[in-house]
Amino acid sequence: MFADLQVGEPDEALIKAALAAKIGSIIEHRHLTQAEAARILGIDQPKVSALTRGRLAGFSTERLFRLIRALGRDVDIVVRKRRPAAETGRARVFFE
Repeated sequence: MFADLQVGEPDEALIKAALAAKIGSIIEHRHLTQAEAARILGIDQPKVSALTRGRLAGFSTERLFRLIRALGRDVDIVVRKRRPAAETGRARVFFE
């Protein structure tokens, strides 16, 4: 999708969107207000609002990893050998 929109780094944009969606779902599942989530995440409430609305310009992948961890989740990064037919590797996010 992001490649179709000619986003500069489509894999990274997709990863950031997936991480932000997961953060939003954890916040919703825990019935946290944005103020409560902000306190847990160590950011201000407007940033929580931006994050949950998909406005990710101010959020790096590393920062989103930190926020996921602040919500009590582990982040595992796995590097695999590239598929034989692919010219370049790909990046994906999986959630348990």
